[in-house]
Amino acid sequence: MGIRLTRPPVTMATVAVLVAATATVVVASAAPAAPATQTFTPVADTYVQSDATSTNYGTATQIVVDNSPVRRLFLRFTVSGVSGTVTAAKLRLRAISGNDGSVNGGTFKAMSNTSWSETGTTWANQPAIDGATLGTLGAVSRDGWYEIDVKALVTGNGTFSIGGSSTNTDGAYYDSRESGADAPQLVLTTGTTTPPSGDPVFVGAGDIANSGSGDSATAALIDNIPGTVYTLGDNVYDSGTASEFNSYYEPTWGRFKSRTRPSPGNHDYVTSGASAYYSYFGSVAGPSGRGYYSFDLGNWHIVSLNSNISMSAGSTQEQWLRTDLAASTKPCTLAYWHHPLFTSSSNHAPSTSTRPLYQALYDYNADVVLWGHNHVYERFAPMNPNGGLDTARGLRTWVAGMGGASHYAFGTIQPNSEARNSSAYGVLKFTLHANTYDWQFVPVAGQSYSDSGTGSCH
Repeated sequence: MGIRLTRPPVTMATVAVLVAATATVVVASAAPAAPATQTFTPVADTYVQSDATSTNYGTATQIVVDNSPVRRLFLRFTVSGVSGTVTAAKLRLRAISGNDGSVNGGTFKAMSNTSWSETGTTWANQPAIDGATLGTLGAVSRDGWYEIDVKALVTGNGTFSIGGSSTNTDGAYYDSRESGADAPQLVLTTGTTTPPSGDPVFVGAGDIANSGSGDSATAALIDNIPGTVYTLGDNVYDSGTASEFNSYYEPTWGRFKSRTRPSPGNHDYVTSGASAYYSYFGSVAGPSGRGYYSFDLGNWHIVSLNSNISMSAGSTQEQWLRTDLAASTKPCTLAYWHHPLFTSSSNHAPSTSTRPLYQALYDYNADVVLWGHNHVYERFAPMNPNGGLDTARGLRTWVAGMGGASHYAFGTIQPNSEARNSSAYGVLKFTLHANTYDWQFVPVAGQSYSDSGTGSCH
């Protein structure tokens, strides 16, 4: 590692060459097109009830499955404007706030009848739930979003009906289309993104899962992006409880857990010691309860750090980081944690307590640092630990807190901030080449913000 720390004298001519080279690499050609995700809400939904045989519930703000009395729900979607092969199709339902949940969320099947009337359907004239089983939900909790894979039914444009029922006397209640923003969703994804030349892909975001729909939309992107998934903390809101991980994170980003390398945030630590975070992620979060660890991807050394514990110079974590970096034989290094040292958001000020970690990375010629905490996207030019532009040794940094939690605003724009967005959900994707990297902001369906480019390792 001593070789990596040795540098020739930097002359003005050298600086000029480096500046010119940096200007060349950060302006990159467009990255491959991202998968397209489209979200549809029902054109009709209702439920029927066995002890009210002539009653119609088509205008109710809930749809229900139950077995005492028997209640069955019906959903109809009209899908149009979809081009290309459907690679993922998810039905999403939100358990309503006014119910305590259920031990059984119901069984959902395809239906052949696609012309039933929302305002005319009753128990007496209900359509048959006569198709193949699409999926079954286990326990559901209030305010949680839950998903059923319906790709076997929805393969492209058309009209589709789905029926739900339950054999359990503990009914499950979901928001209907009349509830507005919490209406059922049919989320379709088309296309795929393949990493060029087989180089590792590293994709993720921070500030992810809550009772909204942003996390589902960003998860739909990752469905079609191969590679290792990272998280930048605040994995679940508001308190990092086991229930929140099961209700919010598990149905969305939870399906990537086996390929995820997380980092913890302050909301994860609202639960004492972030115990639910460590229990949920298990060994993929590194040594139990510590919150920092490292691994290699191709030619890159990757370090996940914990900004919720001591980071001061000489602390256990900071000393571990220096030892870890000294032992690495990889020419490129990327690190990530939750609290940003540099940010222009008006919500959370720069976390200067993280500077010793940044200093250690700078001392060992690391290349990239990623953060969350502020619910925005922001990219900075390469900087030294004091925030000065440093095209020779500086680390390029990102705040990528657009994983699903509601957005923040920008305040005073900080020096060297090169790209910003405070309205688009998305993921930040890296393709890690032998001595360079490509980055791409991938927005969710319906949002067009983009940012991409290429950088070189030191």
